[in-house]
Amino acid sequence: MSSLNELENRRNAVYAKMDDESFALFFSGRAKYLSSTTFYPFEVNADFYYLTGIEQEGSSLLLIKRGGETRTILFIDQYDEAKRRWYGKRLTQEDARRISGINNVMLSAYLSSRLDRLLRQGIDEESPVNIGYFDLSPELKVDRELDSKSFASALQAVYPSLLVKPVKPLIAPLRKCKSDEEIASIKKAIGHVKDGLLNAYSLLSPGVYEYDLGLAYLASSESTSGLAGMAEPLFIAQGSEANCLVSQKPKEKIRKGQAVVFDVNARDEHYCASIARTVPVDGKFSDRQSLIYSIVLDCLKKTGALLRPLLSVEKVNEFARERLKERCLKEQIIASPEEINLLTFPRVLSYVGLELYEDYEGMTLQEGDVVALDIGLYLDKEDIAIRLKDMYMITGTGSRLLSEGIAIEQDDLENHFKLKRGI
Repeated sequence: MSSLNELENRRNAVYAKMDDESFALFFSGRAKYLSSTTFYPFEVNADFYYLTGIEQEGSSLLLIKRGGETRTILFIDQYDEAKRRWYGKRLTQEDARRISGINNVMLSAYLSSRLDRLLRQGIDEESPVNIGYFDLSPELKVDRELDSKSFASALQAVYPSLLVKPVKPLIAPLRKCKSDEEIASIKKAIGHVKDGLLNAYSLLSPGVYEYDLGLAYLASSESTSGLAGMAEPLFIAQGSEANCLVSQKPKEKIRKGQAVVFDVNARDEHYCASIARTVPVDGKFSDRQSLIYSIVLDCLKKTGALLRPLLSVEKVNEFARERLKERCLKEQIIASPEEINLLTFPRVLSYVGLELYEDYEGMTLQEGDVVALDIGLYLDKEDIAIRLKDMYMITGTGSRLLSEGIAIEQDDLENHFKLKRGI
């Protein structure tokens, strides 16, 4: 959990980016419908959590900036002991103050009247505020049938002078650059991934099912994380079945002689880690698998060494692609440069934090960023897929590998399985 001092610093940083005579409204969201009678598990909006530390649905945060002064109001649903047996424990106003460090905590029922006072006459008889920042995503639910974008449009219809601005430019640069506290949570999540992988490796052998490996991974990673949950479903596949990025249900029987791709993740205090490893079912890679593995690992290391502030994502993707193409041509894996398009994916870098894939389009790398490099070669005709992913933090002069504790060298992996099998 983020310290109260860090949460306050984040809110102050948002205030510093806001126009004067404006407000910003953040929603925690609501659980979405799975069916007419069932909901998906609730996932708190990352921006809201980043600023409050509150995980409860139906909450909202109002930041007001007027005349250089600021006012912060947190809104939560009313605590009702009678409803506890139906919905579980909810926060009291005192709980919310303790977690967020925000003294002014009100019930959600008063949000509309507060906005009306702010937009119609201003609070305390001040002139109306005419600039509002909102999350304009249609996926963020304010209520079961109302999203944040529609909420902003509805306010604008009632208060035509309201200028609606996207909140993303205020908060994205702040979330992009991770603090020491955030890095610590991400490194803990990487530790959960390592625990899960080692447990899955202990079960790996011909004849077991991919879902058994997934269950073994979850048994360990979710135990050490305290059931923090997954950022996305596990990807465990082998051979040509591993030639896609979309998570598939792991259900096939592990085949002798194959290399199994694990693209797995974990969370700690909502911060994500995402790692990919490819391991030999028989404990040793075939010569062909070993060659492909060496090319992918070389590209991962060279691309990781390239990372530095002010570098664009496009440059990183281009460098990795050229490196793979060069090596594949040299080893006669492809006959022409264009064939590399059939063996790999164009994007290798993604930002990681409170979300597994954070969107900072158009921004260059900067100190404090945390990124994942995902490099792979997929040879469908040879039934071979090799995929490796590591996580890095951008430093002032380059980058630092965060996932160094998870074995990736071929010799280390093969020695691990030799020891496991007593060879």
